[in-house]
Amino acid sequence: MALRRCWRLTGLLLRLPVPPGSSSPVGRLTVSSFINTYGGFKSAEFQLRRFSSEARNTDVSYERLKQLLADGKAVVVDVREPWELREYGLVPGSVNVPLGQVNTALQLDPEEFREKYDGVMPTRTDKIVFLCLAGIRSRTAVHTAVALGYRDAQHYPGGWQDWAEREQRK
Repeated sequence: MALRRCWRLTGLLLRLPVPPGSSSPVGRLTVSSFINTYGGFKSAEFQLRRFSSEARNTDVSYERLKQLLADGKAVVVDVREPWELREYGLVPGSVNVPLGQVNTALQLDPEEFREKYDGVMPTRTDKIVFLCLAGIRSRTAVHTAVALGYRDAQHYPGGWQDWAEREQRK
């Protein structure tokens, strides 16, 4: 009987509307169940978890990137291949970690990272800004970093092309 009431409550919660313009992370609710066998008793337990219905903005503007580089408050990682850096150029102060190596690079020991990529390895709480040629690969790198537990991973959507164009206008 109690289990039936729990299921009714769960069904009701899942159908509750999300208020438009809500700034609270009420969003979607999910229900996960597991069996508790502690102490020899079996009981089904339910947990409600909240997820934000709004996606987090990870884009960094050109002006903000310039400011972060000047202040040294972010680790800027260029995920292009080394030949692209030689052919097109690089953003001063950035560390080159090709996209195919981002997953393993962010799991290295900081000293190994420094030796391999000639730069400071970001910690999981550091602000990281990824960039590439046009903004596609850098978004993939953000997803990889977030999956590895990096909390403040962002990307520069304009990429090197936008950076170089804006730098020439100066």
